[in-house]
Amino acid sequence: MPPDTHCALLEQGFRLIHADQALIVADKPSGLLSVPGRGPDKQDCLSKRVQADYPDALIVHRLDFDTSGLLVLARGKGMHRRLSILFQERQVNKRYIAVVKGKLEEAAGEVRLPLLVDWPNRPRHKVDFETGKPSLTRYRVLSYNPAERCSRLELIPETGRTHQLRVHMQAIGHPILGDSLYADAETREQAERLLLHAEFLAFTHPVSEAPLSFTSAAPF
Repeated sequence: MPPDTHCALLEQGFRLIHADQALIVADKPSGLLSVPGRGPDKQDCLSKRVQADYPDALIVHRLDFDTSGLLVLARGKGMHRRLSILFQERQVNKRYIAVVKGKLEEAAGEVRLPLLVDWPNRPRHKVDFETGKPSLTRYRVLSYNPAERCSRLELIPETGRTHQLRVHMQAIGHPILGDSLYADAETREQAERLLLHAEFLAFTHPVSEAPLSFTSAAPF
């Protein structure tokens, strides 16, 4: 890509990580929608910003408005179908970084709790043992900050439910700092943004079949 195009993408509020004839990988900032929402005030989003330079770009998966990190976009409908299948069949390795309230008892573990949309309180989701969809998150403690009483975690969502990491952390008593939907008031105020970042993606290129991996360091 020409340097001037790369600079323009930076000015549009996201970082271009990779682009080829099949796919694009972008680094989304916190506070930006992945796709357009309802209403004229929710039209600015990562997909439209990328489409300004790549008109055929179609988003393959999403990150929450408050979550930052790596997102994959396909070049055209055919490639969108192929990449979507990779995500649906869990052939994409994903890793997140989060800072959560408190100190976890175990250095590593898993959260296996079924999730369902909380219809009266949308967009919130909740743990529901009767009709919730099976959901699994693996975690590893990276460090603990005794002064701030918070822990830095590596999170791996084995399933891709909406708000999965946020709900699972809240459900085990360790909500993510800055979480406006699931954290208590004190935990929300500990950070100016949701401290959740998609730092790693790895999958097989749908055309060349070469292994691909991308990393974006958490900005917190």
